[in-house]
Amino acid sequence: MSEESISRTVEPASPWLKLRKSASRLQDWFVIQSSLVKFLVVATVVLIPLMGIHSMMLSQKRAALAEEVKAMAVAGGPGAGVWTFDESVPVVLGSGSVLGFLDANPVDRVTVIYEPLMWNLSDRIILVQSHGQQHAYYPSDLETKIFADKAVSAPWSGRLAFIPRAELGEGALKVFERLDQRFANGRPRSADDGWRAALSGVLSTALMLGLLTFLFMQLRGQFKSLTFIEPGQVRGSIDELVGMDDIKAEVSQIKDQYERRALYAEYGIRKPFNVMFSGPAGTGKTKLASYLAKELNLPILFHSAANLETGYVAGGANTLNRIVSMAKRRKRCIVFLDEAQDLFMKRGGRRKFDDDTANTLLAVLDGVRSKDEAEIIWIVASNFNSQTMQMDEAMLRRFQMKVDFRLPNREERLAIIRYYLAQRADKVLPGLDLSHLVGVTEGRSPADLETIVNQAGITAVQAGEMIGADTLMQAAERVLVGNVNSNTTDERERDRRIIAVHEWGHFLVDLQRERELTNDDWDRILADMKTIKISLKAIPRSNALGFVFHKQGTDLLKTKGDIEHDVRVLLGGMANEELFFGEDGTTNGAHNDITRVTQLLHHAVGEMGMYRKTRLNFGALTNDGQGPSRVLDEETRGIMEAQSERLYGETKAVLAGLKPLTEHLAGKLLEAGEMGLDDALAEIRRFEAASAASDRGVGLSAMKAAG
Repeated sequence: MSEESISRTVEPASPWLKLRKSASRLQDWFVIQSSLVKFLVVATVVLIPLMGIHSMMLSQKRAALAEEVKAMAVAGGPGAGVWTFDESVPVVLGSGSVLGFLDANPVDRVTVIYEPLMWNLSDRIILVQSHGQQHAYYPSDLETKIFADKAVSAPWSGRLAFIPRAELGEGALKVFERLDQRFANGRPRSADDGWRAALSGVLSTALMLGLLTFLFMQLRGQFKSLTFIEPGQVRGSIDELVGMDDIKAEVSQIKDQYERRALYAEYGIRKPFNVMFSGPAGTGKTKLASYLAKELNLPILFHSAANLETGYVAGGANTLNRIVSMAKRRKRCIVFLDEAQDLFMKRGGRRKFDDDTANTLLAVLDGVRSKDEAEIIWIVASNFNSQTMQMDEAMLRRFQMKVDFRLPNREERLAIIRYYLAQRADKVLPGLDLSHLVGVTEGRSPADLETIVNQAGITAVQAGEMIGADTLMQAAERVLVGNVNSNTTDERERDRRIIAVHEWGHFLVDLQRERELTNDDWDRILADMKTIKISLKAIPRSNALGFVFHKQGTDLLKTKGDIEHDVRVLLGGMANEELFFGEDGTTNGAHNDITRVTQLLHHAVGEMGMYRKTRLNFGALTNDGQGPSRVLDEETRGIMEAQSERLYGETKAVLAGLKPLTEHLAGKLLEAGEMGLDDALAEIRRFEAASAASDRGVGLSAMKAAG
């Protein structure tokens, strides 16, 4: 499932809804984590405010202390000198230890000059004033501790002063620079350890931030695909799905059963809400799931089952378990798994872990559910159903409701195209004839039809005109056939002529039958012919050097005659090449035609029993019980070859009588590069009228000559 298909049904969220979604996503992330991660997250959440409160209290305490210090400095009075360094007393280096000197000498003053390093570490020099000198000491950590203990009760405690180094005057700083040089080798290890601790703290912080960033990126990538969309974000409504009345009726039943589940339970219907959507891509499965979520006012999680696998063993199972945890937290929600055809395949892989994801989904969808899961709707979508793909029976039994999507029929395609045109009605020409567009889009999905209308709008904007029938047909050609160009074949005259002859062979064989069926009713032929355009432009998508743009057949039941006609039309290209250029002049341009002829004849002979006395389907026989047999029996091969030879001969006979017409049409096509159906039929009628007039003229001349 592409992001584009989801974004088409989702509206941008309002600021309040974004806030709610962010909170919800945070809760989803928390619920899918392991117990250890949950504990760490809770511990971190608790520590953050505690650390903030602690830091605030420390800041307030420091501010109060600073005020007290400021008050003490003021209380000292002028000339008190309690907080200043006395530069008049000479400084000398102390001998022995500071503690021994304090015990042995009278002390006039003890000054501690300190410089904070970090936290509780500082660089300090102690000056002991005695005998008219200041004796300088640089104590060790142990001396500092003993000094601090003695300072409480020592006789000199009243003469103790602490002065920050930052408050020293210029003259004092010069003195202490010399002291720093003297005590450089005697500094205690605590200072160095402090810087190492600081560096370690910085590295630890950097590593922690790096780890958190890594986890954030991992969680962001993991969470990108696991996001619930709120019902208010879903754009549009279920009424916008045009031409799907039967499908919408099925969905209405799901809605009714969910809204009145208590009443249904009284009738014994207590199965979980498991719904299977199956059908071709582009038929509206994703849109319908989102509209159902909006109708039930439930959040919905979109996830591609193809993206469940992470490349690791049990990766898909773990992803499913995370989705289940997120859904359980909401209790009422829808989980939509798209592209889940691989999960429906039969289990039994050769490796033990091959079926881990499918087994986990089986357990999730089991009929035994807890109360928390009782209101979770699981919608699992696949592009195939049990008729087109062999599916696991146990998986199919998990779904009480199966909704089969289909491609729209003719009336529904017309309604869908009109709906998309009505959205840009002021840019559309009135009274459009959409019959050709409806015919050419046989077998196309609603998404394809929307793309065609959008492409028509792009073409109209670029051309500066309104959207008309021609614009829509050009858009259909662009979407269904692909980009075309004439440069590839412009300078290859031989190839262009072969292609023209080849394409007219297909067209004229088909036209011949239409003329027989309608008795040359040209209006009916114009309406019924499948061919819309014959072109000599190349298609890079398929490497074709030309193409016939035609409608898809609407007949679901084909007779034997219809199949034979389809074979003749396919053989018409090569038959015309042989008529014009000889057997050696046929090209490999008929490769796709021959392949389709082989498939049609095998279907008729090998599977339907046509051209046999018995009606047996040999294609149903298998070699290993897993698929159709690839080996043809000799009888089937012989019948196919005989019928191909007969039909090829009949095709050549038809085209041989039309060789002059083919020559004329090929010349016109070479001049124009491409021709539409109406132009081709008009040219054929002009040629036949001219030929008839010429034949009458020749007959009259012969009669006159005989007379």
